[in-house]
Amino acid sequence: MEEQTFITRLDDRLDTAAYADVDASMNGLQVGTTNGHINTVAVAVDAAMATIDIAIERDVDLLLTHHGLSWGGIDRVTGREYAQIESLMSADIDLYVSHLPLDGHCQLGNAAGLADYIDLNPDSRTAFGELGSVTIGCRGYLDDSVATETIQSRLETLHTDDQSVQVLPFGPDSIESIAIVTGSGADWLDEAAATDVDAFITGEGKQKIYHEARELGVTVFLAGHYATETFGVRHVAEIIESWGVETTFINHPTGL
Repeated sequence: MEEQTFITRLDDRLDTAAYADVDASMNGLQVGTTNGHINTVAVAVDAAMATIDIAIERDVDLLLTHHGLSWGGIDRVTGREYAQIESLMSADIDLYVSHLPLDGHCQLGNAAGLADYIDLNPDSRTAFGELGSVTIGCRGYLDDSVATETIQSRLETLHTDDQSVQVLPFGPDSIESIAIVTGSGADWLDEAAATDVDAFITGEGKQKIYHEARELGVTVFLAGHYATETFGVRHVAEIIESWGVETTFINHPTGL
């Protein structure tokens, strides 16, 4: 596929332009040109040497990640940034990044994927996690209320290294309604409480979230930043496959 067509399709499918004013990430094509052809794509959560090296080993044309290299622009290309960009360019691999667009997308996004994983009823879901004019999460209801331990056990199966899911069990004993912002979403706990959900799922917390959850009466699951953000790139890989382009997933858990 011509790269210009490929990039345009991705930008349109992910509604990249809608997040331009609220996302520090420079979403879209970060490294490369649009003059070539795309036959093979690797997807990964992070653009780091660990994933770049594997992309080079797999001889792909483009690496698509959730976390990229440019956050608010690049002032200098030195040190780590130089090594990463030089490695990509030497191997003739372009880099495409989708950060908040791939959090908030109602079908392909990380929150949508996690909602599927814990069986939130699709018909009950609404947008959640306001950030300016966009949203980066979702909320909804389970078909039946379940114990806190049931949700915890389900989330722990996201991990391949026996990592535990930390729970702040300050909500009701039985959980039916849940709000989700993947990754570093602790700042949306107040919004979750305002929508009267039983529980809030995010990747990682801050010190203050303990007291906030306790005072708001909401159970919080800290399910891991990496673990909650593999859904989006996997979903995009399925879309890319439907375009006739070969894809490969690079799994590099951080334990965080």
